[in-house]
Order: sequence, then C-alpha cells, then structure tokens
Amino acid sequence: MKVAVTYENEQVFQHFGHTSEFKIYDIEEGKVVSSKVVSTGGKGHGSLAGFLKEAGVDTVICGGIGGGAKAALAELDIKLLPGVTGNADEQIAHLLKGDLIYDPTIQCAHHGDGHKCHE
Repeated sequence: MKVAVTYENEQVFQHFGHTSEFKIYDIEEGKVVSSKVVSTGGKGHGSLAGFLKEAGVDTVICGGIGGGAKAALAELDIKLLPGVTGNADEQIAHLLKGDLIYDPTIQCAHHGDGHKCHE
C-alpha cells in the first residue's frame, strides 16, 4: 500500500488542489516501512491525480477537495479519505489502527480569495 497525505509543516494540508507537497508512505504488513516528502512541482487540481498515480499511490488522505479532483482520483482507482486534520504521521498511525476519522462527503466549491477548505 502506498498512501499520500497532502502535507504542509507536518500537518495534513487542507486544500488538495493547492498542495505543494505530499508525504508519501510505503506500508507493508500494516507498518510504515518508509516515507518521503515530495514536491508537486507546481501541479494543481486535476493534474495531481496523474502525478499520484505515476508515483504508485493507491490511497490519498487530505483535508478539503473539490469535485473535479475527487472524480480524477476515482477514475484512476485511487482511494480517497478526505476531511482529515492534524499531524500527518499521527493520521497514518490512525489509518493503520483502523480508527482514522474522515468524511467522504467533504467537497469544496471554489470561492474567492480567503476561502478555506475544511478547517
């Protein structure tokens, strides 16, 4: 299993389409065997799904996410766990224990400046 978490300052970043980094965790037999922070290289929104697929990611943890990005991930068979907040490493630990709190109904609409997705 390879899980990508939207990432900023050790926290789950709250807008998928604007994330500049993901922390990607390789998980085997229920344990993290490696992790690394990767830059998105300026990619955004829908193009991030392809970026993640190329990286071998099969699951994404994020805060807020728009409908287009949700559809792009679904089309590539990448499992989405949105509506997550807090420290990225701690949220991976919750995922592995089976008690990650997320909200599959989260969907951000794009609003003007100052819009904050899922805080």
